[in-house]
Parts: sequence; C-alpha cells; structure tokens
Amino acid sequence: MNLISKLLAKIPKNIHFRRKNLLWSCFLILGLTLTQMSSYLPTSRAQQPSSFSPREFRGVWVASVANIDWPSQPGLPVTQQKTELLNILNRMQELNLNALVLQVRPNGDAFYNSTIEPWSGWLTGKQGTPPQPYYDPLEFAIAESHKRNIELHAWFNPYRAQLSPNDGSFASNHAAVKYPQYAYRYGKYVWLDPGAKVVQDQTFNTIIDVVRRYDIDAVHFDDYFYPYPQGGQEFPDYQTYNSYKASGGTLSLSNWRRQNVNNMVERLYQGIHAEKPYVKFGISPFGIYRPGNPPGIVGLDQYESLYADVKLWLAKGWVDYLAPQLYWRIDPPKQSYPVLLNWWLQQNPQRRHIYAGNFLSQLQVSGWPVSEFERQVAISRQRASQLSLGNIFYSMKMFRDNVAGVNNVFKNYVYPTPALPPAMPWLDNQPPAPPMGVQVNSDVISWNVDNIEDVRSWALYQQNGNQWELLQVLNSATNAVRVNPGTYALRAVDRLANESLEEVVTVQ
Repeated sequence: MNLISKLLAKIPKNIHFRRKNLLWSCFLILGLTLTQMSSYLPTSRAQQPSSFSPREFRGVWVASVANIDWPSQPGLPVTQQKTELLNILNRMQELNLNALVLQVRPNGDAFYNSTIEPWSGWLTGKQGTPPQPYYDPLEFAIAESHKRNIELHAWFNPYRAQLSPNDGSFASNHAAVKYPQYAYRYGKYVWLDPGAKVVQDQTFNTIIDVVRRYDIDAVHFDDYFYPYPQGGQEFPDYQTYNSYKASGGTLSLSNWRRQNVNNMVERLYQGIHAEKPYVKFGISPFGIYRPGNPPGIVGLDQYESLYADVKLWLAKGWVDYLAPQLYWRIDPPKQSYPVLLNWWLQQNPQRRHIYAGNFLSQLQVSGWPVSEFERQVAISRQRASQLSLGNIFYSMKMFRDNVAGVNNVFKNYVYPTPALPPAMPWLDNQPPAPPMGVQVNSDVISWNVDNIEDVRSWALYQQNGNQWELLQVLNSATNAVRVNPGTYALRAVDRLANESLEEVVTVQ
C-alpha cells in the first residue's frame, strides 16, 4: 500500500469533498521528492490502461408493462415476484450482462413507493394497491443488482397514462384523474398532453423524486414521447396549442410539440445532474431519425410523428448515452443495422456514448437466427473508436427462456468474459484510491475494505502475455478471492466505472 493511499484512508468521511480529489493536495502538503515517493510505491505496476480489457455496455430491457418480462403476471405473491427478479439477475450475471434497464413507470404508475403516483396494477393486480406483505420492488432490484455488479437504469415512460381500456380503472391519485382535461383517449391509449405545464411538472417531479430517494445508476427513456400515429387520427391537443398561441406563441403545431419534448429532455438532464451529478440520463429513440437520413433509408419520420428531435439532443449534449432502437437486420438496405448505426455515430459532436438497441425478440417473433445478433454485436464493436460502446437487448424474456439456444451462444461466444461499462469523463473523471492492504496468502489475494465509500466494485485482472484480461468483477464488500497461480492486478472501481491505479501481485 502506498503512502498517499494511507493518508487518504485517514481523511474523515464527512469532509465536504471527495477523498480522491485530495491526491495532488497530499503531494503538495507533504513535499515529497520523487526519490522519497518511490520507496512507497509497489515494486511492480501493470501496463497502461490501454492494455487492459476493453469496456462495453451490455444491457437488457426488462419491461413491466403488460407483464412482458417481469413480473410474469399481476398480483403474484411477493415471494414469487422476488424470485422471478432474482432469476433475471442471476441469468444476467451468468451471461456477463452488466446493466438492467428496468421499467418502473410504465403508465403514470409506480413500481416503487411513491407519494406522487399510484402503485402499478401490473405489480399488484389493482392500481393503487401496495404489495402485501409490503416491500419496495425498486429498492430490492437496486440492492440485488449492485450485489452482482449490475447497473440499475430506471426506465420511465413520460406521458403514457394507459395502454388499453382493459387495464382497469385509474387510482384516485393517477395523473389522468388529477388532470382529466389533459388526459386524451387516443386509439387504444390514454395519453397525457406533453404541452401542459402540470403534466410536464408531474413527469419531472416524479423522476427527480426517484433520483433523490433511490440509488439508481441512470434514468432511461424509450421512444414514446408523443404517441405513434393511430389510424390517421390527429392527437387532440388543440386546446393546449390554442392557449399557447393566445399567449403570444408563434411556433407551428409541429415545432411547438418538438419544443415541448426538447424542453423536457433538457430540463431533466439538468435536473438529474443537479440532484446527483453521477446519475446518467439515457434515451432509446426510434432507430430512424427521418427517412433519407442516411440516403436510402425509409420508415417512420419520428421528427414529424413523435416530435423527437434526437439529433438536437446529441448536439446539445442533453443525454449521457443514446440507444437508438436499430430493430432491423444487417443486410436489407432500407433499414440496415450498420448503415443506421454509422449515421447515428456521425451525429455526436459532444461525444456521448452510443449503445445500439437490438430486437432480440425477433428470435421468437420472426425466427431470426442467433447468428444475426452475433454479427450485430460484432459490428457495434468494430466501431468502438467512434463511441459505439455497447448494446441493449429487447427483451429479457429471450434470455430468461433461452429462446433458440441464445444463452449458449452469448455465454460462449458473445460475452464469454465480464466487462466493465464505459466511463463517462464529462460526469466524473477522478479515479478512486487504489486498493489498500493487498496481500497474498497461498492462493488467496486479500485486501482492506475499510473507508471505501467511493468504491462500487473491485476489478481483478490476470496477465496473459502482454495483455491484462478482466477475470472477475467483485462487489465492494468482497475482501478476498481465491485464484490459480499467475500474476494479477487489482483495481478499485467507482460508481461511474473510473478505475484506480492497480496493485499487482504474483501467486505462485
């Protein structure tokens, strides 16, 4: 253990800034010479981080709406709900997936304890009814995810109020009941008006409440802003728009709708980071920005139909990651996976992360071969230098049920080894302090876990020739691991996946 690590460990936890930012201050205060410092540094150091295993985001969507993925049906006993979620997390860990995108607000309702919105009927069988015996599903999911070194991205739908008339009645505190003048029946849906100030505030306050009270890693939106067009019907927000015009507004209807969505995206990006700077904000839009972008691409115009100006969000840096839903195959030219991925990568002046969304459910829906997804992941990886840094798969049911033998292929060929998610230096680029007290006793490597409030996990690497391969990611409570003979490097990892300097040991 080096001297700076020892000093950092003695700094009180309640100091007003993070211990890891004191590194250079320690150098100045001590006035150590390079000669003096060298006597405290480990006798060996691993190579530079570029020689370590690459980072990769490996996410999966777990949809609660209509009980698509979890829970398997409404009103299950709490023990079964927990068991199903644990089975999902264990399967993710088995397949080396590192991010759970869990839908916690599918219809203006809550899969967590909220004073703003009602308990979800998809959870308990009746909207507004809490689980019995009581537990908080989001709190449970976060704790169990973090035990397995899996990030928890809380997935919200901002404006949908009801999926179908068959979904049961609204609870008394649902937004559609509180603001009926802004709750519109549109096709099979009930949709809240994104142009209404009270609806905007409801969405914003709901999300910030979760950011404030729960240890989530990210807030996540999918592709639903204004609803997808329903049979030629016009979305009935004319009264809200006319009020805007009467107050002096000059935007066209389409531009006004886009402005409503843009304002919410910007407001949330700023609000989330004001509350907790380390909580990420990611959006997974429809995979085509506009027909003809790039040339030859055809499909829905989300700019004019969903009023989502995704290109602007990237240009302004209002997201920390974008996961365009590239739900098409590689070869057909009209919606080509690599062609669309390349286009999105070119629209990224703020250098945010791009994680392609992959329609894994096509294994079951249309009989796509698993090899299609092997190739898609390979294509994503080939563009890592352009910030194509991972994939998110829809949906977990395919992995849960091992449809078409997908688990065997992913475990053996796609994700055979673990990976840390990519770091986001614009949010935090300060590494944690290195592991302290690293020792070898026979075939066991051990280290201290005191004063590690900035550590989310430990990354254990094994040297293989000139490279260091990530062998295990261990949760922060772990203080020892049994290994085979070899040379190992241990690094501390913080919640934004920044890694410390490594401590290197050799096990005989």
